[in-house]
Order: sequence, then structure tokens, then C-alpha cells
Amino acid sequence: MQLSPLTAISPIDGRYNKATSQLAEYFSEYALIKYRVKVEVEYFIALGEKKFFKIDAKLKNSLRKIADEFSEADAQQIKNTEAITNHDVKAVEYFLKERLDTLGSSSLKEWIHFGLTSQDINNTAVPMLWKDAVEFEYLPAVINLQNNLYKLAQQWKAIPMLARTHGQAASPTILGKEIMVFVERLENQIQLFSYIPFSGKFGGATGNFNAHHVAYPKFDWVKFANEFLENKLGLQRQQYTTQIEHYDNLAAHFDAIKRINTILTDLCRDMWSYISTDYFKQLTKKGEIGSSAMPHKVNPIDFENAEGNLGLANAILEHLSAKLPISRLQRDLTDSTVLRNIGVPMAHIAISIKSLEKGLGKLILNEPKLKVDLENNWAVVAEALQTILRRENYPAPYEALKELTRGKEINKITVHNFINGLKISSTLKKELKAISPHNYTGI
Repeated sequence: MQLSPLTAISPIDGRYNKATSQLAEYFSEYALIKYRVKVEVEYFIALGEKKFFKIDAKLKNSLRKIADEFSEADAQQIKNTEAITNHDVKAVEYFLKERLDTLGSSSLKEWIHFGLTSQDINNTAVPMLWKDAVEFEYLPAVINLQNNLYKLAQQWKAIPMLARTHGQAASPTILGKEIMVFVERLENQIQLFSYIPFSGKFGGATGNFNAHHVAYPKFDWVKFANEFLENKLGLQRQQYTTQIEHYDNLAAHFDAIKRINTILTDLCRDMWSYISTDYFKQLTKKGEIGSSAMPHKVNPIDFENAEGNLGLANAILEHLSAKLPISRLQRDLTDSTVLRNIGVPMAHIAISIKSLEKGLGKLILNEPKLKVDLENNWAVVAEALQTILRRENYPAPYEALKELTRGKEINKITVHNFINGLKISSTLKKELKAISPHNYTGI
């Protein structure tokens, strides 16, 4: 069978292709090859700019055009070469050498990939594509979701709601404030995420510039590499490495994303619970079916879909962050196959965020239900009453309210009869009677 959304093994490229296809620009085989070509081109140009060989503006522009206009046909040509060489980065090198032939610069071919090992290319190309995916896709999606949550929080900032701690009725809260909890949590984690640098490795076969130094012992290769990564590739260079980068910062990114996913999972479960208690209705769409057997149902499937995909993403991110920083001695190849999967959790996250956005957009506040729940739970004002009585130095107020409310049915009449029976001033009784589950919502 030909690969299509119907025949793809992974639902990322199948069922959910529309939600994930934009990530191919960063995480596909084509994308990886394209970023490798960019690194090789920029390295070649940087050597020319340091006068190792003569390079003019025309050749620079021609080479950068190859990288900028890199096509699927170009990638296929490199894959065809790889089928012979059985080495993916070497195939990129041969591709660029052929392009130099075409450009009439055959004499400069051996400066392509000069002194490098394949990991100097992989451990810059992957951080570059990762950085672009994070900055152009991931963070904008999370920040947009956060902004939408903030708008809902503002919309519902005056809606009192019964809180539940341990699943039991608790001191009332404000619906908008409960949404702001998630806005703040996301803000904190996005801020922490921004502190983690995008880093790469560039230093030859075992990180010591052996080949570079033996060829040009008087040249400052460390300074060159630091400037090359920072100024040309937008990466922070790791100073002491083996053949591969540490992956510690990449693992830190994965762990930061895991925490954000955990927050979003918590959001999914809370919204699911609010829907199940009928605090929210959901917009229906003509022709849609909620249950194959029960026609009345409108299931919270968007939040369930989001939660499931967030769980898959975190499972993969956990392996990535635990495995990648570990390599035997100066290098083993386990990082290579694992690293090719960094787009998989990002795809599951893209699916989940789109599902969350869809679910939030379908919510219809059922304010009468919130009011009914508050009215049916007058026991929650016991905290307020006993605190004011404490302020007035009334003897054992907590115990008195405990005796009144614990495990019993309480309503407005019960509470007001209790207040009437207290040996306190009429002014204080009036203050206590003014408190209800609907206005005891704090700040």
C-alpha cells in the first residue's frame, strides 16, 4: 500500500494528519537533511570568510540558495546516495560537492565537511530544527492557549462556584479564578522554559578539534567554532564534549514540556469534571453523534482526546530525557535512532492543544446549575461563621459549627436558626446572616 492518511501506521500521520502536517517542516527526514545542508553550507562559507580559501559573494549566494530552496527532489537525491554509502551525512557531503562542480568551483570541494565528524552536523542540525519548531510552532500554540484561558477567566470572573476539596463541598470560589490558576501555572513554566539554552556540539571526532588542529595548529579553532555556532546557527556551543553533545539542555527542554503537559492534563480533567457535574453544556453540531447507543449524549471527547495525547507525549519525553544524556564512553549510536523521534511527542502535543482549544470553544456556562449547587450546600459557610466568632472571642466556635454541620443536611434556615441561638449582639447576627454560599467567595 502507498503511504497515505489511511495507510499510515501512526495516527500522527494518519487520522490526525491535518493537526500535525505542519511539523514535517521540522521533524521529517526531509527536514533533517535540509538542516544538515544548511550547516554544511554555512560552515563552508565561514571557512572561506576566514581566508582558508577564496570565496566571493556570488558563490556564497549560490550556496545559500541551495540551502534556502532545498527541495524534496534534492532530499531524494541525497537518500539515493545514502543507499550506496550507507551513511546519511556523507551523502549530504557528496551532494554539496556535486553542486560545487555545477557552480564551477570543483577546486574547493574538499573544504566541504573539512575536519568534521557527522555529529558536528547532526548535533547542530537537530538543535536548529528543534529551536525553530519550539519558537515557531510549540511556544506560540501554548501561549495562544494560555491567552484563550485568560479570556475565559475574565469572562467568568464574577461567577461564584462551589469548590470541592477531596471531592467534597468546600469554601466557594470564583470560576474565573480557577481558570486563572492554569494561566499562572503555564506562565511560570513558559518562563522557566525560556531560560534553557539551545545548544550544540561542534569539535571533531572526539570533541578536541584533532583534525583541525593538526592541519592548522596556529588557528584558534575554539573561538571560530564558538562564533560560528552563536552567530551563524543561533546556538550555544558546548565547550567540552565527546563525539556527541551532552543532550542535557535538550533533556531539560523535554522535562519542561512534560511539566506543561502535566498542567494541561490537570486542566483536561478539571474541565471534564465540570462538564460531568453539568456546570457546562457543550455546543452541538448538526450531524454529530455522541454515542452509538445513547442519542442524548454529548461527550467531552475533546478533553479526553487531549488528555490521552498528552499522556503519550509525556511517556516518550520521559524516555528521551532519560536516555539521550547517557552514552558509552566517547560515543555509541543509541542516541541517533532515539533522536529521530523528537517530533513524535510534539505531534501528540499539537493534537492535544488543538483538541483543548476545540473543547474550550464548545463550553456553554450553565450558571443556574452552579447556583443550585451553592444553595444546596449551606454547610460551606461554617468556616466563615466560626472565623468571625473567633474574631469576637466567642468560646469554642469551631466545635459549635462542627456539631451543627458535620455529616448533616444544612440549609439557609438551619444556619440562620443557629445564628439566632447564639448569645451575641444583633449587629453581629446581622453580619453573620449576610454571609451565604453565593457571596462567600474571598478575594
